[in-house]
Amino acid sequence: MRVSLLQIDVDPAESVEARRDRVAELVRAQSASDLVVLPELWTVGAFASDLFAAEAEAASVDAGPTAGLMSAAAAEAGVWLHAGSIPERTADGSLYNTSLLFSPDGRLHRTYRKIHRFGFDRGEAVLMSAGEEIVTAELPGAAVLGLATCYDLRFPELFRLLVDAGAGIFVIPAGWPERRREHWTLLAKARAIESQAYVLAVGTAGTHAGVELAGHSIAVDPWGAVLAEAGPGEEVLTVDLDPALVAKTRADFPVLRDRLLGLPSPDLGSRRAQGLP
Repeated sequence: MRVSLLQIDVDPAESVEARRDRVAELVRAQSASDLVVLPELWTVGAFASDLFAAEAEAASVDAGPTAGLMSAAAAEAGVWLHAGSIPERTADGSLYNTSLLFSPDGRLHRTYRKIHRFGFDRGEAVLMSAGEEIVTAELPGAAVLGLATCYDLRFPELFRLLVDAGAGIFVIPAGWPERRREHWTLLAKARAIESQAYVLAVGTAGTHAGVELAGHSIAVDPWGAVLAEAGPGEEVLTVDLDPALVAKTRADFPVLRDRLLGLPSPDLGSRRAQGLP
């Protein structure tokens, strides 16, 4: 399974429309990959909270300009596309930080509304509503994605629930700041090791709303080994994954079997997630 992580430079001098078109072209160029992943809030910038309401759109191929363009790009490239996240406005006026996953035919396959909002009573934490659903998606070749976004990375209980739901590959778009880059790398490795899962963590580059972004998108395997890591600027990072390695790792070193706290209900398929019969 070949994955391309698109680390996008969110330049405030570039219009949202121009960035959409540029990113769509980058997606179309990834036709050799199976899965393409974009960062969090790349249309406006994760810290540009003053733009969230103005640029919010429907998470709909027919009604949302970003969703429509990303749908077409996914279909043209013939790839699964995790189009990062957008500021979503729902029919009742609520705002969410919503991730979009498209299938290779351009269909909107899954959406995930970010559960943990960052800001400590400012920015996203007060402007956006919290998502409430754990979201996974099964791709061909026994690859089950678990969806999370940026600040979610700091909450291991979410990833335990994703494992219990069958996930073996965590996809984490982000707009992570440079001043906490060491946390980004450390937490990505920790989530991989404790869950015996792949981590695909994709950040933005550049500086917007006065915040320097870390970049340094990273792919980590189920043993915690770094498969590839980007630098600070805009970059396309391509890695090959073996989804079967997740089950093999969990069978060879069955640490998940020894869990005693927070055990899932039987209907979450945790035995399959742990590689157990």
